Amino acid sequence: MSLLEIDGLSIRLPGRDGGKALVEDVSLHVAAGEVVGLAGESGSGKTLTALSVLGMVPHGARTGGEVRFDGRDVLALRPRDLRELRGAQVAMVFQDPTTALHPMLDVGTQITEHLRVHRGISKRAAAARALELLEQVRIPNPAEAVRAYPHRFSGGMKQRIAIAVALACEPRLLIADEPTTALDVTVQAGVLRLLDDLRAQTGMAVLLITHDLGVMNVTSDRLYVMKAGRVVEEGRTREVLAAPGHPYTASLLDALSDPGTAPEGGPDHRSPGVAATGLGG
Repeated sequence: MSLLEIDGLSIRLPGRDGGKALVEDVSLHVAAGEVVGLAGESGSGKTLTALSVLGMVPHGARTGGEVRFDGRDVLALRPRDLRELRGAQVAMVFQDPTTALHPMLDVGTQITEHLRVHRGISKRAAAARALELLEQVRIPNPAEAVRAYPHRFSGGMKQRIAIAVALACEPRLLIADEPTTALDVTVQAGVLRLLDDLRAQTGMAVLLITHDLGVMNVTSDRLYVMKAGRVVEEGRTREVLAAPGHPYTASLLDALSDPGTAPEGGPDHRSPGVAATGLGG
């Protein structure tokens, strides 16, 4: 059984003629230790699909199908059970670390507050864990960084801190929603390498959301492509990128900034920025 199984998920907003479908009949699965990509343009439903794993669907929306995490249907969980799931079992890293981190709380507080709630450990133990996490995500001088506020850090360092916050309770699944979009090319590569290293070290699964198929090529094992709320293609990432079976996937490949990186050979298809870093597939 997969760690995450989404089966026939639909999310609709109420309205005339049955309302508006935001997500329609989406099915996907993620195994433990696996990196699965979810690709598509803005508005395709990929983030909403991922948020359903945390039980965070729009207020008033009607849902159908099942979202099972470790065998439990998330959409049927009570609020108390959802609070125990979020952060502890499933964590999320958002696109813009500037808005994801609270500007009025120091880094140490943001890492330790939910750690103490979920794990019930002492303040001293939580502070030690914060230093360990900052070292793990390669923040220079963790002892000083833990007392600093987010505005003191660059965009790439903020994203690493956001990853540390997400990892605090050792989640089994990390949802990374466009984690490199707000970063420049060099920093993007470092964050992608960090996520891959953390997956290898901890064994956590990763659901990676992005519109950039070049990023998918160097990070994900399998790939789902979404268009207008539906999955239109799925498969092993290299196979899908080498020979896309749906015109929409082909159009996403054509939209990359360097058409010369088209995957005639498969593994070498990536965006110029990622290719320039020398990261392998």
